[in-house]
Amino acid sequence: MIAQSLALLTEDVELFEEPLDPSQVIAGTPTVSSRVLDESSDGTVVRGIWRITPGVVTDTEADEIFVVISGSATVEVEGGATLQLRPGSIGLLAQGDRTVWTVHETLTKVFQFNHQAK
Repeated sequence: MIAQSLALLTEDVELFEEPLDPSQVIAGTPTVSSRVLDESSDGTVVRGIWRITPGVVTDTEADEIFVVISGSATVEVEGGATLQLRPGSIGLLAQGDRTVWTVHETLTKVFQFNHQAK
């Protein structure tokens, strides 16, 4: 699955801004950027880096594991836990979780998420 072995410093990886659906923004003017580092040939597994600036947004999650590299946020899972994220936090999100992300400081995470087979 891995196209090539590598080691990177997250601050050296160029991220690309992604459009954020305005209907997801509850407060502030957050922006999102990311970079896919590896993807399975069938597109079911994606690994990369993701960054969001301060603000409050909603999301519907993929089956994901991530590690926070920098920043802080509170993630409220509808009908579930409230996650306090800071550098070193490991997060697990379930497919379909509806969340509200309150980003206190620009948050950068390294992630892997899994999709249903296409």
